[in-house]
Amino acid sequence: MSSNRTWQGCVFVGASLDGFIARDDGDIAWLSRPRPRIHAQPTSSLPALTWEDFFPSIDVIVMGRATYELAMSFSQWPYEERPMIVLSHGLAEQEGHVEVARSVDDAVRAIERHEGRRVYVDGGQTIQSFLAAGLIDELTVAFAPVLLGKGIRLFGEVSSDILLTVRGSHVSSPDGLLRVTYDVA
Repeated sequence: MSSNRTWQGCVFVGASLDGFIARDDGDIAWLSRPRPRIHAQPTSSLPALTWEDFFPSIDVIVMGRATYELAMSFSQWPYEERPMIVLSHGLAEQEGHVEVARSVDDAVRAIERHEGRRVYVDGGQTIQSFLAAGLIDELTVAFAPVLLGKGIRLFGEVSSDILLTVRGSHVSSPDGLLRVTYDVA
């Protein structure tokens, strides 16, 4: 964690093996409702984070507008009782139960107002912006056993190498997701 920040930026996201988080139209059915197959179950003495371990440790959530709109389509709001900051130029200043930030700097100020310690950063462009600003400390990526060929990329271009250290990994069953937790160096 950066010495001048009091919080950690944490990512927990699913991606196709070729690095896409959604199809061009935002569809994630390939991740949320995969076709059943039988996958091998390699073991690891240091597993990656699971949602059940990750989410309870989170104080504040920051996500992009498209990810927020996708979450709004769920039958039940999955982020109860946590401050939610949405990065958007188009949403109103206050959108229901969320605070809207116009920039990464605005989001950082909101995180600090909420006294966040572990901040869940979600959404492709938001993750990319926070990475570029040096605000991501931990990445957990669940790689789905599928190649999409095109879609919305998890990572965009970076101005220099971003070194990662593997902290844990495992394959989950029955979806075959290869989950890896990295520390950002």
